[in-house]
Amino acid sequence: MSIPTAIRLHKASRTLELQYGDAHYQLSAEFLRVHSPSAEVRGHGRPVLQHGKQAVALVGVEPAGQYALKLIFDDGHDSGLYSWDYLYQLATTQDALWAEYLAALAAAGKSRDPDESVVRLLL
Repeated sequence: MSIPTAIRLHKASRTLELQYGDAHYQLSAEFLRVHSPSAEVRGHGRPVLQHGKQAVALVGVEPAGQYALKLIFDDGHDSGLYSWDYLYQLATTQDALWAEYLAALAAAGKSRDPDESVVRLLL
């Protein structure tokens, strides 16, 4: 199990910083939100593509026992428990996961921008 040696919430930059020894990782709130381990996102085996989360922010971080963090987002999402192993996986594979997410958005014709769907409706 890879437990961070330090965890810092940076509200201004909307990032969560995880430190593992000398290694530091900055995970954006958007990245964490779209990769939530919750049933709402994971879809009970059929993942639900999250979109329009570009402006989401983290408003809280709470310990969940000795094994995870509960992240609280300003869009009301707070049901995913991010285990230490899952957080380490997100941190160390962030670039590949982000590229996969962007490709999935493009394939679905969705956007990171929460206002883009409104613009499309008006056009």
